[in-house]
Amino acid sequence: MRAGARLGLVLLAGAVAAVFAAPAAASLSVVVTIKPLHALVARVMGDTGSPQLLVQGSLSAHTYALKPSDASRLNAADVFFRMSEAMEPFTARLVKSLPRRVQVVTLQETPQLTLLERRGGASFDDNGPGNDHGKGHHGHAHSRDHGTIDGHAWLDPVNARLMADRIAEILGARAPAQAAAFRANSARLKAELDALNAELARDLAPVAGKPYVVFHDALQYFELRYGLKPAGSIAVSPEIPPSARRLTALRARISQGGAECVFAEPQFDTRLVTAVVEGTPARVGTIDPEGSRIEPGPDHYFTLLRNLARDLKACLAPVSDPPDQTP
Repeated sequence: MRAGARLGLVLLAGAVAAVFAAPAAASLSVVVTIKPLHALVARVMGDTGSPQLLVQGSLSAHTYALKPSDASRLNAADVFFRMSEAMEPFTARLVKSLPRRVQVVTLQETPQLTLLERRGGASFDDNGPGNDHGKGHHGHAHSRDHGTIDGHAWLDPVNARLMADRIAEILGARAPAQAAAFRANSARLKAELDALNAELARDLAPVAGKPYVVFHDALQYFELRYGLKPAGSIAVSPEIPPSARRLTALRARISQGGAECVFAEPQFDTRLVTAVVEGTPARVGTIDPEGSRIEPGPDHYFTLLRNLARDLKACLAPVSDPPDQTP
């Protein structure tokens, strides 16, 4: 074999060896509990990889039961994102059994997040948006009892901005070679969240003063951000059936014109909503605060908030039929 040919083979072999000896950095294995958080994590990860979602389809994080396949995915993960133990009760025991190498990130503990106390009464007169009580605090949730905090904090786009930076920080620390990409993706996401916030403020202004009742108290952050007027909730939490006394008080308020709409949720039995509004002037609508009917993915969060605004307006400010033009 000629010397030139031998040299070429040596160089080729060396190149192949180099490729296999120094592979490209593997993407992080990331698992997220619910669709809205999964969307934010997906946006921050961008082209570096895709996070896995636990609570699929129309299932609710409040009542979710972990499957064996979920446990396998979690045990193999680098990072596990959740909102809080109270928001996703199935994670309470789970996180204690995970390998130490799996980093558990509770996004409710994001620094400077606005956090609101849970409202307990059927009526929100004393602690709803527009009043000083219940407007929340800034800082770490772990400085207070997790059980007293309303865990739906992602429904405020300003909170979502802060979570985007926290997600980028966590991922960048685990994959330093991709940290710059995570920061750039977070910056783009925050700019889009700012535009979404302005869009929703304009769209919801016409219904800001119209009272309504929700199935369970999930919209507090959204309501406070856009000056909405919730009158109360049928249930404190989906896991806790409302008492007859609570339903009676709520029905009396609705009958007296204290709510223009009562909103059901797609994951839960609508019979309670039907019973509460029967014989009253209130209309019935449906809202989906966790986006159970929306496909998961990077656009889920934006679709979720736009759908909430659309569904609130559809019931609170329905488009009337056009007048009869018959001469």
